[in-house]
Amino acid sequence: MTIAGRRTRPRGRPELHTSYASELALFDTRGKRVAVAGLLAVALCLPFLLTDEWLQLLALCCVAAIGAIGLGLVTGYAGQVSLGHAFFLAVGAYTAAAISGDPDGRVIGFGVTNIAVWLPAAGLLAGLAGILVAPLATRLRGLYLAIVTLGLVFIGQHVFSEWSALTGGAGVGRPAATLEFFGQPIAATGPLGTRDQKLYWLMLLLLLGFALAAANLARSKVGRAFTAIRDRDIAAGVIGVNLARYKTIAFAVSSAYAGCAGALLYTITGFFDPGSFSLLLSVQYIAMVLIGGAGTISGAIAGAFFITLLPRFTRELQAWVPFLSAQPNEVPNVFQVETILYGVLLVVFLIFEPRGLFGIWVRVRNYWKTWPFSY
Repeated sequence: MTIAGRRTRPRGRPELHTSYASELALFDTRGKRVAVAGLLAVALCLPFLLTDEWLQLLALCCVAAIGAIGLGLVTGYAGQVSLGHAFFLAVGAYTAAAISGDPDGRVIGFGVTNIAVWLPAAGLLAGLAGILVAPLATRLRGLYLAIVTLGLVFIGQHVFSEWSALTGGAGVGRPAATLEFFGQPIAATGPLGTRDQKLYWLMLLLLLGFALAAANLARSKVGRAFTAIRDRDIAAGVIGVNLARYKTIAFAVSSAYAGCAGALLYTITGFFDPGSFSLLLSVQYIAMVLIGGAGTISGAIAGAFFITLLPRFTRELQAWVPFLSAQPNEVPNVFQVETILYGVLLVVFLIFEPRGLFGIWVRVRNYWKTWPFSY
């Protein structure tokens, strides 16, 4: 409702919109705007409060969140289950590494180290790979589509293991893409900060850009078509939604996000090999989307941070559970616990909170909004 040109909104009714402008707003309440501004302020100040080890881990979280947002668009918004995210991450990682690689090195390299070139190229090539897969999505759905996309992971593992001129070969690998912007190193220790501080700020800014783009896409005509297909694709087709077109767009955008995430992911560690893109990586991204909350951008980000930080905390279990070993060749070890936790968390969230961490936040918010009459 509007009074004297000023938009008003009933308090305590977050899902009630009284105008199109309110429904389409990115942050439709003052509380959301204040909360986002506060989170951004804290995030930008973290490099002055945390050690470089934690900043490197948080940079990884930001990159993982970009990939999770992409998977969330195709799985959470469009309802197309994809288990092949590791394949698209690999396409992006090898595209970026090949473009910025040393032309005189032992693996393929073209010597273009500008991030403004190799990052869009990685997203573009991964997006094209997604378009090639998309025709399958128009003919299959549910479990059948999941199995087909799962096959991409195994095909990719075989191709990348055998194509040693590009990948360096299994167990050997190759250097990741170089972080430079028009000849200036982006992540190098200098007067403005350490390498890890700059890496963290760079990945945080990129995450904000990708998240805003995805949020705007979700609010657009394309995003509404995704939601219609997810909720009931036959009904969506009846009302005029072009299923083939929008499923193709969903796979292309999701794959482009995965390609960009893959290109950035190994610039933090500096090295990677074909074994990095296994089925476990796809499972981790599915876990990020499901545990964070499918169908929400903030849920995908929360899930990515949760899953990426989980190994750091499981490694601390050894101090509390002495019989757990930190050596991977001894049984039981913390790495086995970590793998089991992924499965357990997926089962627990799907049974008790299908909306994930985002659903828990909604419950907490509604509890305090209706307190003391919360029941």
